[in-house]
Amino acid sequence: MLGMDDFANNYRFLARYNQWFNANLLDACERLTDAERKLDRGAFFGSVHRTLNHLLVGDQMWLKRFRHCGLEHGWQVPGLTDAVLDLPPGSVLNTVLFDDWAALRAKRAQLDAAIVQWAADMPESFAQCTMRYVTSTGVRREHAAWQAMTHFFNHQTHHRGQVTTLLMQAGVDPGTTDLIALV
Repeated sequence: MLGMDDFANNYRFLARYNQWFNANLLDACERLTDAERKLDRGAFFGSVHRTLNHLLVGDQMWLKRFRHCGLEHGWQVPGLTDAVLDLPPGSVLNTVLFDDWAALRAKRAQLDAAIVQWAADMPESFAQCTMRYVTSTGVRREHAAWQAMTHFFNHQTHHRGQVTTLLMQAGVDPGTTDLIALV
C-alpha cells in the first residue's frame, strides 16, 4: 500500500514532467506559423492553439479548486496566487484566453512553474484530503484530492497527445514525449 509521501512524490514527479513536456511541446509548436497553429484541424478544440488555450483554462479551474481545498484544510497554498490563477469570470472550457502566441507561452510557463511549486510545497497528507467543489456545469462533487490530482495530470496528457498528433500531421516531430525520459 502506498504511503502519503508516495502520493506526494508521485505528483511532484508528474508536475516536473508536465513542465518539461509543455516546454518541449511549445518549442515544437514554434515550427508552425501562427496561422498554422490556429488552423482548424478537426481536433476536439479545433486547432493546436485552441487546444493549448483549453489546457490553460482547465488548469486554472483545477488549481483554484486545489487552492480552495488546501485552504479548507489549513494549508495556505503560497504558489497558487491570484496573479497565477487570473482566469476571467465566465470562462468556459473552450474560452480562448490568449490569441497572441507569446502571451499563451508566457502563461503556460507561469502556470507550470506554479504547479511545480504547488506540488513541492504540498503537505504529505494533501492527497488524502476531501475536496468539495462545483463543476463548470454546476454539479457538486466531493472526493479525495488524489482523484482530482490524477485527473488533472491525466487531462494534460490527454490533450498534449492531441497536440502531438496535430503537429505530426503538420509535419512537425514533437520529439520524445515519454514520462520515463525524465528518469
